Amino acid sequence: MTCSPASSSANSGAPTPLKIALIRAKYNPFGGAERFVQTAVAALADEGVSMTVLTREWPLQDTVRGGAAIDHVVLNPRYITSTGRDQSFAAAVHAHLADTHYDLVQSHERIVGCDVFRAGDGVHAEWLAQRRRVTSGFKQLGMALNLHHRYLLATERAMFESPELRAVICNSQMVKADIQRHFDIDAAKLRVILSGVDSTTFHPGLRELHRAETRKALRIPKVAPVALFVGSGFERKGLIGFLMGLADQEGHGPLTRESVRGIVVGHDKHLVRFQSFADQLGLSDRVTFVGGVDDVKPFYAAADVFVLPTLYDPLPNACLEAMACGLPTITSTRSGAAELISNGVEGFVVDALDTPAIADAICAALDSAMTDNQMGLNAAKRVAGLTPRNMAAAYVALYRELLGRAALSTDHPAT
Repeated sequence: MTCSPASSSANSGAPTPLKIALIRAKYNPFGGAERFVQTAVAALADEGVSMTVLTREWPLQDTVRGGAAIDHVVLNPRYITSTGRDQSFAAAVHAHLADTHYDLVQSHERIVGCDVFRAGDGVHAEWLAQRRRVTSGFKQLGMALNLHHRYLLATERAMFESPELRAVICNSQMVKADIQRHFDIDAAKLRVILSGVDSTTFHPGLRELHRAETRKALRIPKVAPVALFVGSGFERKGLIGFLMGLADQEGHGPLTRESVRGIVVGHDKHLVRFQSFADQLGLSDRVTFVGGVDDVKPFYAAADVFVLPTLYDPLPNACLEAMACGLPTITSTRSGAAELISNGVEGFVVDALDTPAIADAICAALDSAMTDNQMGLNAAKRVAGLTPRNMAAAYVALYRELLGRAALSTDHPAT
């Protein structure tokens, strides 16, 4: 089953505006995926593309971001279990698409039969493989028997191997390789388009605007070196590694155990558990948990380095934002952002579970940040070309290709 009929204007003269449906079930204003949606929709609107987000929930205060209205359709059928939630939403999406025309349907959820899938969450089978590295044998058995995991694995395979799937947007080479390794799919369907980061919003100049005020509010001394973590879903994003790396700073050159401060930005339902772990490490006076925030820019400004030792993340938006802000960035080998970082140049790439390596990387990155900040400058330069405009151009070129229509006339290249 295909989610959208062919456009009747495919062979007409002048290109007409594309009408795209974008499926994202849960809209979380603190999430990186949602920041991507906001950025992408605004950028695509500038290219003459009309996008409608199909979702289960939509906060009214977030219907307009950056001056661009985001059209949305709320589809929230009743459900009991998490599997029922996903199944009922998929059924509601198919029912909506049967009655509403879109030129293309792009899903950010595992729904079989759509034209384009953006693998922004990566491969679920790979995430489970990485999660098993930090879980006990009993919990691993629970994961294997978990009905929702089994549903996602089956749906993921059916989706990737469906002949109706015309293209997969991978936001890193890592994700492309993961898909090829796990599924029987034509490699020609896999397109790598990196996410964009708005350098007019995230830039090194934020330090002058927010640094002093934010540090004062958090009671962090002006001269204290600060490492920042940004991410919701602390286990997956690697907060344990971040905290242990901070706790292991004793004896790292001029940095002392007491001198390095940490800021944790993000939401997690097990927040108290992670705060207790920080206390056990002796970090209660050095790490501040600020929770989920609408505006993360002041925290990038207050920091000296960014650390995200994630277990598995296709391409963390927070890494792109931090790099654009001129922060040396430390991430893991199973992060798509690792493809943008050379060790000692823009930051460091480490194994998510290698605490000594994380600690060493924090020390080396802070040493650069507290001197000439060459790593931070390199980081900002590395992501300078990843603009929303270039990202949008790459998306539009793909849409036009799939529809057999002439590409939009633009004066800028696609990435």
